[in-house]
Amino acid sequence: MSDLHPSLCDPSLESMTFLNEISHRYPKALSFAAGRPHEGFFDTSDIQRYIDRFCAHLRQERGFSDEEVRRTLFQYGRTKGIIHELIARNLESDEAINVDPESIVVTVGCQEAMVMVLRALRTDDRDVLMTVSPSYVGITGAARLVDMKVATVSVGDSGIDFDALDAVVRETREKGLRPRALYLVPDYSNPTGLTLSEEDRRRLLHRSRTEGFLILEDNPYGLFHGFRERQRTIKSLDHDRRVVYLGSFAKTGLPGARIGYVVADQVITGGARAVELLADQLAKIKSMLTVNTSPIAQAVVAGRLLENDCSLVAANRRETALYQDHMRCAQAALERHFTGVPGVTWNRPDGGFFIVVDLPFAVGDDELERCAQDHDVIFTPMAHFGADPRSRRQIRLSVSQLGDAEIDLGVERLRAFVDAHLGSTQ
Repeated sequence: MSDLHPSLCDPSLESMTFLNEISHRYPKALSFAAGRPHEGFFDTSDIQRYIDRFCAHLRQERGFSDEEVRRTLFQYGRTKGIIHELIARNLESDEAINVDPESIVVTVGCQEAMVMVLRALRTDDRDVLMTVSPSYVGITGAARLVDMKVATVSVGDSGIDFDALDAVVRETREKGLRPRALYLVPDYSNPTGLTLSEEDRRRLLHRSRTEGFLILEDNPYGLFHGFRERQRTIKSLDHDRRVVYLGSFAKTGLPGARIGYVVADQVITGGARAVELLADQLAKIKSMLTVNTSPIAQAVVAGRLLENDCSLVAANRRETALYQDHMRCAQAALERHFTGVPGVTWNRPDGGFFIVVDLPFAVGDDELERCAQDHDVIFTPMAHFGADPRSRRQIRLSVSQLGDAEIDLGVERLRAFVDAHLGSTQ
């Protein structure tokens, strides 16, 4: 068959599959590719304990009978989710975000939240999603799946180039199109590792109000800060409901649970009821996508939240310290193995998972496979995240999974790859 949806030929839908294939093809290679959380703290006994803690919460704090507890875990459950109140408590505790729990929809990972939001915002062919580029490929793929045009805004040196943003908004409108929303990861962004300053967050909110677009704020890495204090989320600064907040427990909880959520407190008028929240509209879309999010998976995440008084900051103290150590180790290894190598530079995030390395030659999937095969180390070409010409000479290193000794060895092998490539082209 050749008459399938054109998005299936889009490179953004192939990126994750290709990188997974490389990892499986070269299982002995040290991998800087996947932005997965560290596995050293995983314990299978935690899962049952978390479920038990949530069941106790239902009985003791919610007054559920044993029959109601069983029904909550075993039946389909509420489309918007069953742990929305705990998520609201978490957001208030950790992020100073105060929202009605009814504005929260619990999703199957953050990826479903993206698809739902874009499906709701895309009303006709004029609607455009703006993304800060380089950007997470999942948002680009989601836009392709709902037939939404994408316009890219340069990341600049500090997380977003406001002149480029203004130009994209202007040029989009000149073409008769409508800029509906801007997607970005303002804290330790994937893939750049950059963090937006509070001043720029406020500037962005101002642009959102004056230009009439929403902000889609994705925040998977904000807890894992370095020596600087954590920045306030854009949503916590949002007094006009300009921000749709995308959250996930994949990095801060258990990725295998596949629990994400969206905070959509924007007021919608003209629907079936006089006034509804955007979250209610998203729930209608979700009912046709996944019906509901696994109650058992929600129970696991809820138990982890309840054990830590709904604070993920408290729940992730070990992880935050570990990632800080990994980032320091990776920066030191790059200094040790690449200082003085012409054309090799890198940025210096103080938190998160990612570092971007500039190389003196173009790097794509062929070079990645050669590096994995000949030098037993895997990275992610930045070309997977955007079409910026500079990206063709950059790679992303994720430092979350490897230990300190493995990080140093991996960077040493990366130096061997660079030397071999430069030697073969001279």
